[in-house]
Amino acid sequence: MNIFGGWENYMELLETNWKELVSDNDTVVLPGDISWAMKLNDAYEDFRFIHELPGKKIILKGNHDYWWASRKKMEDTFEKWGFNSLYILHNNCYTYEDYALCGTRGWVNMPGEPQDAKVLAREAGRLAASLDEAKKTGLEPLVFLHYPPVYGTSLNLDILDVLYRYNVKYCWYGHLHGPSIKNALNGEYDGIKMQLISGDFLQFKPHKIF
Repeated sequence: MNIFGGWENYMELLETNWKELVSDNDTVVLPGDISWAMKLNDAYEDFRFIHELPGKKIILKGNHDYWWASRKKMEDTFEKWGFNSLYILHNNCYTYEDYALCGTRGWVNMPGEPQDAKVLAREAGRLAASLDEAKKTGLEPLVFLHYPPVYGTSLNLDILDVLYRYNVKYCWYGHLHGPSIKNALNGEYDGIKMQLISGDFLQFKPHKIF
């Protein structure tokens, strides 16, 4: 779990706020940066902490989640550990009431960088795959990303193009902490409502989206 300046007691804050606001019948999406562990097995204590909190937790990848493995390996590991409240969002979607929960990590927009262009294209494809699964349900898609699709004057056109093509109206994202929060978009862009939900921005209090 990440620590940000001024929030040394963040785990206690999160646990207290979570238990006050989240019930066993709720679903919580965690948009990445789950653990500092480099390997999946080394993240056991972080996942145990999350598993023991109320509700169903849907996890997507952040830029610091070096423990991330294949979806099957992660699901098999969670099953082995008995962590049946944890689910991986990766080329798929999950339904909740009238909505389909979609998403991927995303990436930064670095014009002129071929390697970054390849990663960004792959992430845009993963978001499209997730939204394709949502189309099969007939439910309204809600998108969760780690990286923001809009940051200050910077636009991640590859990701935005997917959001436009699938008529996405709501998008939540993480990644931004500390001073970088000042350039976060919490409002509407081209008909898409966007909201930052990183831990320190929310003061480690789960945010009810609807």
